[in-house]
Amino acid sequence: MDEFASIHHWTAGRQADQWQRERGVVIGIGDDTAVVDPASAADGVAAPKRLLLAVDTMVETVHFKPATMRDEDVGYKALAANISDIAAMGGVPLHALVSVSVPPAYTPERMRRLYDGLYECAERYGVAIVGGDTTSSPQHLVVAVTLTGTVEAGRERLRSGAKPGDAVFVTGAVGMSAAGLHALLAEEARGGAPDCEEAGAGEALRALAPLVRAHQRPGPSVRAGRLLLEQGSCSSLNDVSDGLASEAWEIAEASGLRLVLREKHLPKSGSMAAYASSVGIDPMEWMLYGGEDYVLLGTSAAEDAEAIKAAFHQEGIPFFIIGETEAGEPEVELVRHGTAKEERIKLKKRGYNHFLS
Repeated sequence: MDEFASIHHWTAGRQADQWQRERGVVIGIGDDTAVVDPASAADGVAAPKRLLLAVDTMVETVHFKPATMRDEDVGYKALAANISDIAAMGGVPLHALVSVSVPPAYTPERMRRLYDGLYECAERYGVAIVGGDTTSSPQHLVVAVTLTGTVEAGRERLRSGAKPGDAVFVTGAVGMSAAGLHALLAEEARGGAPDCEEAGAGEALRALAPLVRAHQRPGPSVRAGRLLLEQGSCSSLNDVSDGLASEAWEIAEASGLRLVLREKHLPKSGSMAAYASSVGIDPMEWMLYGGEDYVLLGTSAAEDAEAIKAAFHQEGIPFFIIGETEAGEPEVELVRHGTAKEERIKLKKRGYNHFLS
């Protein structure tokens, strides 16, 4: 199957022309470039709009391997990671370009499954796939997704807007994806399968399905980002892709202040904590430094935090106030509550980094 036949096999008939037009697509897959009109997209963003652009790359052996991700999971997560970046600006995702470098081990049917996952994510979050590129690769699969989105002009949420005295919040539990990855790697060592529903998967892995799903099929927080924008007092925002501590440092440095996180308020998944205990790992390691949870970390005016929390809970979306900001040199501290007094620990600027071992 040649390049053009492969592209047709992966993409043909996936999204209706009318549905794509409603997302602002004028010309989609099949010409030299896609043509889009973001201003005409029925995205719920009030004019005037600004265009958001994001790109994310997944490399086999760096971000995934067959023991931790099925082919369809790779496609799903490649797009979800991009959508999370749009969500962190308070925006709505719209159009995606997908580039794949395909090694010989990936047959047309394997790539078809990868695109099954990609389009499943696209349908869930309203993303039109409008083009991309296809090349060969000598050994490992590479999937790169470029995504556009829109947001009301001047209302995009940045990392740099936090002010001293703000509340610090997060929109979901952290550490679950890292725990899921740990469980999958442990299953690999036992010779099991990455799908916790398959007969080949061990009983232990099936019992950890929520953690495995958190790693393989993360849910970017698009509605949470829009709700924060609608509430109006969110001062800074970031998505938790490289770990809570790393993202907190990004806000601290961009805003020029200190973030103080309180350990007793950090949302901890019961299944993650139980699994951490069973394998002798401090769950805070996954919570602070694990990453790929794709919840949102941000700040808001302290006096508005409870009202935002109530608005989130009304829509069934988690919202946890986990600390506050202080004036001072940029840094991130964790408050641990002992029996006698509080202890403040400066958190390392640590998370996933491709260029540090």
